[in-house]
Amino acid sequence: MCGLMDARKLTMDASMHAAQNERLPLRVVVKVLFFEQLRLQLELNHEIFGKLWAAGKGHVENRSSETPGSSPSPASVVASRLKKLYESWEENPDIGFVLMKGSGSAFCSGVDAVSLYHSLNEGKVEECKSFFETLYKFVYVQGTYLKPHVAILDGNDGMWRWNLSPRDAFAHPEIQLGFHPDAGASFYLSRLPGYLGECLALTGEKLNGVEMIACSLATHYCLNARLAWIEEHLGSLMNDDPTAIESSLAQYGDIVYPDRSSILHRAETIDKCFCHDTVEEIMILWKLRQLKKYDDWCKTVLRKMKGASPLSLKVTLRSIREGRFQSLDQCLAREYRMSLAGISKQVSNDFSEGVRAWLVDKDFAPKWDPPRVEEVSKDMVEYYFTPLGN
Repeated sequence: MCGLMDARKLTMDASMHAAQNERLPLRVVVKVLFFEQLRLQLELNHEIFGKLWAAGKGHVENRSSETPGSSPSPASVVASRLKKLYESWEENPDIGFVLMKGSGSAFCSGVDAVSLYHSLNEGKVEECKSFFETLYKFVYVQGTYLKPHVAILDGNDGMWRWNLSPRDAFAHPEIQLGFHPDAGASFYLSRLPGYLGECLALTGEKLNGVEMIACSLATHYCLNARLAWIEEHLGSLMNDDPTAIESSLAQYGDIVYPDRSSILHRAETIDKCFCHDTVEEIMILWKLRQLKKYDDWCKTVLRKMKGASPLSLKVTLRSIREGRFQSLDQCLAREYRMSLAGISKQVSNDFSEGVRAWLVDKDFAPKWDPPRVEEVSKDMVEYYFTPLGN
C-alpha cells in the first residue's frame, strides 16, 4: 500500500494526515513531508533560508525554501508561516531540535527595506505595520524557543545560536538607512561587552565570525569544508539531549582568536567614547581622538556617524541604553513602536529617503531631515518612544 502511494499527488489534508499517522513507516512520512514542503516552497517563492529542518529521536522534517530565480513574496507571509512552523515543532514530542542554514545574503533578521519603501509609497501603511508585528512575534518565538535551535551561517548575518564559517559578517547598517537596529537588536547589542553594542549600532561596523565568537554573539566556529559534516552529523543524531548537540558542534569546531586589527582590541577606546549620554558628546570625542592620534580607524568611525541619519543616531542610542534594562519581549514591543514611528513620516521621512538613496536610486546622497545632529530635538526623539495611541 505504501509503495503505491504517490506523495507528490497528496492534498494538503492528506499530507497532514500521513505525517501524523504513527503506523506509516518513517521513510514514507519523510517523503510526504518533503513533497509537502516542496509545494510550500513554490507558494512562498522566496529565497529566505537555504535549509530549515527539525530532527530528533530518529525523526526528520526538512524545510527548504531555496528557489533559484524566484521573486520575493510578502515578507510578513513568510514570517507568519515560519512562526507557525516553529510553534508546531515546539509542541511536537518527536522533534528534538531545529537547525537553520542561511543561503546567500538572505539570512537576516532586519527589515526588508526595499519592499517596505515601495509599500509606503503605494500608501500600504497597514501592510507595513503587519509586517513588523509578524516579524517581531517570530523573533520572540525564536528567542524564547524551548528546544535547541542551531543556526549555521556561511557568509551571512542573523541572531541566536550560531555555528559560523570564515566568511561570516555581522553588521547593523540601519542608521545609514534612516532606521534603527530592530528585531531584538536593542536586546542583544546592549548586552555585548562594554559599549561595543553602541559602537556597532551607531557606526555600522562589521564583525567577522571570529569576532562574533569572541564577544559571545556566536557559540562555535568551523572551516567551510566541515559545515556539511556538521549538518550530516546533526541530522543523524538519535539523541536530542542539548549536551549531545553541543558535543557535535564542538567536535567540528575550531579554536580561533581575533587578529591584531580587530575592533575588539580597541575596546578601551570604544568604551571611553561611547559611554557618554549624547550623540554630540560621542562625536566630539571621536573628532578629538582623530586629531590627536591621526588614527585612520577613528576617522572612518567619525565619517560613518556623520553620514548617518542624525535622527536615527539619537533614536538608536536611546534604544540601546533602554535595552540594557529590558527583557526581550519589552525590547521587541518598544522596537515595534519605534518602527511604526519611523514609517509614519510624522517626524521625518528619513527611512524612505535612506532606502531611496542607498538601495533604490543608489545615488548614495541621502538628504536627511533634520540634516544635523544639533537640530534633532528631544521631542522628535521622544515621539519614537511614545506608547501607541498617545
